[in-house]
Amino acid sequence: MSESMTLDVPADLARRARSLAAATNRRVKDVVVEWLGQVIAESPVEALSDAEVLGLSRSQLSDDEQAAISDLLGRQAELAKPERTRLDELLAIYRRGIVLKARATNEAVSRGLIPRLGDHAA
Repeated sequence: MSESMTLDVPADLARRARSLAAATNRRVKDVVVEWLGQVIAESPVEALSDAEVLGLSRSQLSDDEQAAISDLLGRQAELAKPERTRLDELLAIYRRGIVLKARATNEAVSRGLIPRLGDHAA
């Protein structure tokens, strides 16, 4: 189920959303919804449940995203603009994921859910 909303956004943000939508052959509203979803997904790790913290600390890109990054990086010199934009999007998702995973791992350690990296028995 979805709900309609009307937002007034700064001109620069609207321009960037239109540009990304055109470059990736998507609707502007889909780009904006994706952005909002990313912001919500990046809520403070400290506010998450133990299960959510553990899930984030173990998270990784999907197989499809990993394959797409590998493919696009392998062809980086010959990419057309839409493919370069997609690569930039995927790398941004990857970077955000790594930071979030690190924050979640740190929180899991501080809660005693997982051991510190150097504390594993050999």
